[in-house]
Amino acid sequence: MSRPGQAIKAVLLQVHSIAGLVLALLLALIALTGAIMSFEDEIVDHLNAGIMQVAPRAAPVLMPDELVARLKAGQDLGKVSAVTLSSDPAAAVRVRFARDEQGARPTSLYVDPYDAHVLGAPRGEEFFATVRKLHRWLLIPGDAKGWGRQVTGVAALGLIVMLISGLVLRWPRRAGSVKMWLKPNLGLSGRGLHRSLHAVIGTWVLPVYLVMTLTGLWYSFDWYKDGVVWLLSRPEVTAAKMQPKMSAKAPRASARPEPAQSIGFDPAWTTFRREEGDRFAKALLTLPAGAGTAIRIRSWGKDSTLDTTRDEFRIDAAGQVMSAERYADKTFGEKIIANVLDIHRGAILGWPGKLAFMIAAALMPLFSITGILLYLSRRRLRRPAQPPLGRLVPGE
Repeated sequence: MSRPGQAIKAVLLQVHSIAGLVLALLLALIALTGAIMSFEDEIVDHLNAGIMQVAPRAAPVLMPDELVARLKAGQDLGKVSAVTLSSDPAAAVRVRFARDEQGARPTSLYVDPYDAHVLGAPRGEEFFATVRKLHRWLLIPGDAKGWGRQVTGVAALGLIVMLISGLVLRWPRRAGSVKMWLKPNLGLSGRGLHRSLHAVIGTWVLPVYLVMTLTGLWYSFDWYKDGVVWLLSRPEVTAAKMQPKMSAKAPRASARPEPAQSIGFDPAWTTFRREEGDRFAKALLTLPAGAGTAIRIRSWGKDSTLDTTRDEFRIDAAGQVMSAERYADKTFGEKIIANVLDIHRGAILGWPGKLAFMIAAALMPLFSITGILLYLSRRRLRRPAQPPLGRLVPGE
């Protein structure tokens, strides 16, 4: 190898090592929490199979406002923020609550759609909510509005640097060495084994890590998200997505806060059912968090296999449709944007993809450990040998 090439690789090795040492523990934490959430939906559904279904009856199901009123009449549960309804007469209704004054969100409840009888609180919800906060925001106060998401974003950028530098350092000098490049040498020991595991297995998971980091940055940096939207969306869609951010700064808060309007689910639900009929499998109705009057409805078709392949509607308190965003009408780029989360966790490839991404995430501590061991062994090899002490003669 030429001297310039050796110098470049030496610099890349230093960059790779320093980034790895700084981010090793943080990346291992983020990756392990991501691996835990890989099959969250399947685990939660299994844990709560007994409270997610009811016996179908001849009586009509309750309208959402009546269901909420009966539910709150029996006990003080706080403000309802969303309900998940289904076209399946045997499916329970899931009711979610707004955060209280301390910022804590009460656990959601499954409710019988025929009489508002509480079936129970979902097991595993609080556990996975905590894991998700640790994965996205490191449990730093403020959640998505705090600086935890910037920290995870910097970690993702650091991982991209390590992936690129590691690939350049690993690039085979001869085409005939590709087999050895992709096959770990388990017959080695010590530094040789650590290097083989770190480099070869790192090559295997490199494409998965690139997908994880490039999609994970979507949740960390607004400039990255805006850039992806600009690149993949139609101009009118891009303008619509940017509009709330631009208009949010324009109006000033009035001196007198207007009293909050009481908004119900029924008008929006009636309009949605009239427009969609029974084509949907389930629908999530969410009340506005602030002083708005638009109810957001996310609906999933009966043939939908992914959480992100959904339609989204905004319907005002009078039942007028303000906007309708259908997944089938999106361009290819806009479908990529809609599926960012499922791409991030491998679900876009079905359960084999989720399994592959989970295994890759679970392997992150291996690179942290072997990387630190390789760094320490290089330090020992570069340490100059101690000069031998002269022998003392008798009398000295």
